[in-house]
Amino acid sequence: MTLEYTIQLATQKAITALYKTDLPLEQIVLQETRKEFEGQITLVTFPVVRFSKKSPEQTGLEIGEYLKNQVQEIVNFNVIKGFLNLSINDTYWIDQLQKNILKPDYGQFAPNGKKVMVEYSSPNTNKPLHLGHVRNNLLGYAVAEILTAYGYEVIKVNLINDRGIHICKSMLAWQLFGNDETPESSRLKGDHLVGKYYVIFDKAYKKQIEELQASGQTEEEAKKNAPLIRQAQDLLLRWEAGDKEVITLWKRMNSWVYTGFEETYKKLGVDFEKYYYESNTYLLGKDIIEEGLAKDVFFKKSDGSVWIDLTADGLDEKLVLRADGTSVYITQDLGTAQLKYNDFQMNQSIYVVGNEQDYHFKVLFLILKKLGKTWANGLYHLSYGMVDLPSGKMKSREGTVVDADDLIEEMIATACKRTEELGKIDGFSEKEKRELYRVIGLGALKYFLLKVEPKKRLMFDPNESIDFQGNTGPFIQYTYARINSILTKAKHTQQDGTNYSSSLTIVERDLLVALTKYPTIIETAAKEHSPAHVANYIFELAKLYNKFYHEEPILKVEDLPIRQFRLQLSAATAYIIKKGMHLLGILVPNKM
Repeated sequence: MTLEYTIQLATQKAITALYKTDLPLEQIVLQETRKEFEGQITLVTFPVVRFSKKSPEQTGLEIGEYLKNQVQEIVNFNVIKGFLNLSINDTYWIDQLQKNILKPDYGQFAPNGKKVMVEYSSPNTNKPLHLGHVRNNLLGYAVAEILTAYGYEVIKVNLINDRGIHICKSMLAWQLFGNDETPESSRLKGDHLVGKYYVIFDKAYKKQIEELQASGQTEEEAKKNAPLIRQAQDLLLRWEAGDKEVITLWKRMNSWVYTGFEETYKKLGVDFEKYYYESNTYLLGKDIIEEGLAKDVFFKKSDGSVWIDLTADGLDEKLVLRADGTSVYITQDLGTAQLKYNDFQMNQSIYVVGNEQDYHFKVLFLILKKLGKTWANGLYHLSYGMVDLPSGKMKSREGTVVDADDLIEEMIATACKRTEELGKIDGFSEKEKRELYRVIGLGALKYFLLKVEPKKRLMFDPNESIDFQGNTGPFIQYTYARINSILTKAKHTQQDGTNYSSSLTIVERDLLVALTKYPTIIETAAKEHSPAHVANYIFELAKLYNKFYHEEPILKVEDLPIRQFRLQLSAATAYIIKKGMHLLGILVPNKM
C-alpha cells in the first residue's frame, strides 16, 4: 500500500468522523506540494467544504490534526487557503531509498497479462529516412520500452510501404538514367541511391510539365500527359500484373533500400519484432468489404463503387472500394488491421503516425467498430506533430529533405566540437573519444525530440540540442558521469548502505522525494503514451542532484554514516537516470 493511498483512506475516515459523511476515495484529491510551501503531499480540501460547512482553511486544519494523530508518517502540516500541506517524516523517505529505490526491479511493473502492438517507422522504399522518420522511430521505440516497463508484453512492428506509384518513379528514373549504378559502384547507401533517382524523376517530370504547358496544355493536362508519369503508371500496372522483369527490378532496388534502412535503424538503436510489407498486404481487405456489404455497413453506388456513410458520426461518405474493384488505402488498412490481430491477438494496437493522418485513423477505427470487430476498441493513433528546422520545412521530392544519416553524422560532429571546446577528455583514447561523441550526439538528438509532448509540433535546432547546460541530453549525461566519478573515487558498492537515522537536509529530502516518484512517472508516461514525462522527470532529477552536489559535501564529509548515506543517495540517482534514459533509447557514459 502506497503512502498516498494510506493518506486517502485516513482522510476518508477523518471526513466520516468529523462531518458524518462518507466520501468516495476518488473524490479525495492528493497532489504534490508546491515548491514554495513546506510539505511533500497536499490534500485539496475544497470538495469537503460542502460537508464540513466551514471555510476551506478551517476544514484543512481539522483534517490535518486528525491525520497527524492517525498516520505515523505525518509529522506536521500547514494550510494555505484550501490546500492542506502534509510533511512526511524523514524515516519514511530513508526507508524508501533502502527498501525500494535501490532494488533492481524498481520502476518495473509486474506483468499485467496484456499484449500491445506498437507500429512505427513505416517508411517508403523510394527514399532514405529523414528527420520526420527519426521522431517517429524514437517515439515508437520509447513508447514500446515504457509500456514494457509498465507490465505489457510489447510487439514492435514496422509496416514498410514498398509498392505504389512513388516506388515506380524511382525505378523508372533508374532505368532511364541509372547506367546500372549500384550501391557498390556509387559507394552510396542503398536507400540514398534509390532516393537520388526519386529526386531525378521529379526534376525531369517537372521539366516535361513546363514543356507541355508551353505548347498550350493546362497545368492539370500537362501533369497527366507528361510521358514520365505515363511510363511510371505503366510500370505500376505491369508490377500489379506480376511482370517478371518489373518484379525483378523492384526486388533488386528494394533490397538496396532495406539494407540501408537497417543501417540507419542500427545507428538510431531501434528494432522490430515483425515486419509487414505493403506488397503483401495491399490486396487484403476485400473480404472485409464483402462482410461489410452483407452487414449493410457499406453500400454500393450505381457505378459499382463501395462506400460507407459516416455523416451521422460527424464525418463524411468514404470510398472503400473503387468501381473497378481495386483497393484504396483504407481497404488495405482494414485488411492489415485484421491480419495483425489474427497474428498476435493483442489487447491494444498503437499506430505511431504523424498528425496529418488524424482523419484517416478516425475513419479506420470507426469502420472497424461498425463492422463489430471487438478488438477495434484497443486501437489507438499516437498522433505526433511535424518537425521543423530553422531553415524551413522539409520537401523530399525536391531533394531538400534532412536525411537521417546526415543528421546523425552532423550531431556526432557537433558533439565532438563542443566536447573538445570544453577540454574534458584528457586521458581518453581515440576509440573512447569516438564512442563518447557518438553517445553524446545521439543522446542530444533523441532527448531533444522526446522531451516535447508528441502532439506538439517542434523546431529542432541541432546546436541548441548539444548544450551541457539546460534541458538537454548532454546535461543529463554529464550529471550521470559526474555521479559515476564520485562513486568510483569512493569505491562505493551497493553493499555499502547504512541504517541511516539522522535528519535530512532540505536538498537531501527533495532528492529522495523525487526518486520515489519514478514508478508514478512510468505509469503516467505509459497511460498517456508520452515519453516526454520520463524525459522531463530525468532532467528535474539531474537538476536536483546538481543542487545537492553543490550544497552538501559528499567525499569530504567526515561523519561516516552521512558520507555513506550521501553516496547511497548518489548511487540511487545515477541508477534512476540510467534506467530512465534507457527507456528513451539513450546511453549514458561512465565518464565525460
